[in-house]
Amino acid sequence: MSEQSFEKAIKELEGIVEKLEEGGLTLNESMKLFEQGVKRARFLREELEKAEKKIEILLKDAKGDNKEEPFDPSDEESDGAEEKKGQKPEEDNNLPF
Repeated sequence: MSEQSFEKAIKELEGIVEKLEEGGLTLNESMKLFEQGVKRARFLREELEKAEKKIEILLKDAKGDNKEEPFDPSDEESDGAEEKKGQKPEEDNNLPF
């Protein structure tokens, strides 16, 4: 699965699941599809783990400890979300770079 994109692997896995759910396949065809699905699922899990590690690095504070920040999608959508929290965007000095 070299050079596979996450999105492409998701679509392929969805297609495999649909075929398996439809039925009508021989045992060998089902096993082959199942094996392909497992490979894609492993690839996707690895990609998600990589993304999680990158996010953890980006969220580390100056001491190297992870700082937990609750996720509120409504804050992302509204303008001035940082001001609502009493913090201006330029005051975020906790970035690791």
